Amino acid sequence: MAETTQEIIERVGLIPVLRAKNATQALAVVKAMIEGGVTVVEVTMTVPGAVDLLKVLKKEYGNDLLLGSGTVTTAEQCQATIDVGAEFVVSPSLHPEVIAATKKNGKVSCPGALTPTEAITAWNAGADYVKIFPCSAVGGASYLKSLAGPFPHLKIIPTGGVTLRTAESFIQAGARALGVGSDLVNLAAIDAGHPEIITETAKAYLQVIAAARLK
Repeated sequence: MAETTQEIIERVGLIPVLRAKNATQALAVVKAMIEGGVTVVEVTMTVPGAVDLLKVLKKEYGNDLLLGSGTVTTAEQCQATIDVGAEFVVSPSLHPEVIAATKKNGKVSCPGALTPTEAITAWNAGADYVKIFPCSAVGGASYLKSLAGPFPHLKIIPTGGVTLRTAESFIQAGARALGVGSDLVNLAAIDAGHPEIITETAKAYLQVIAAARLK
């Protein structure tokens, strides 16, 4: 039986946040990450032509890459990205209409929240995961642990300031997966002609996550 979107997200343990300048750069990043074993990517709506890029990635990789859309703040954006292949939808903030549109399409919803009130409101609105953003700005892993006290059932994905150095502490604090930006999605490495830097970083993240889950 095929893995569900949630199973893939939790198995890989990473949601790389792709904020590329153009499709060529984006494709190079994704190729390098896949070679490192990371088969999940979130394309943000801040990328020029984000919907077209999702379409290209879907055509290029099909079911070998789990596609998501990010920085989604309206139901229209949500629908547009799902129509071209997004299997999960991520927001930086809490938008009940985006959660509703995602769930209506049978896709996985990951709205952003920061405070305990926002986190539980997002969950009660039907979120599958709650993205805690910007996580490191409010205490990182210790903040995650504090949230898990009253809300042990929350499935949390910390984003913002997650690095190779902090990844273990986030997993041990109960994160189901990690939202990772420039520490992995290294656009400078692509521009300099060194995609192998991304491939090696992807492998390193997977090793850190696997080790942290065994502790």
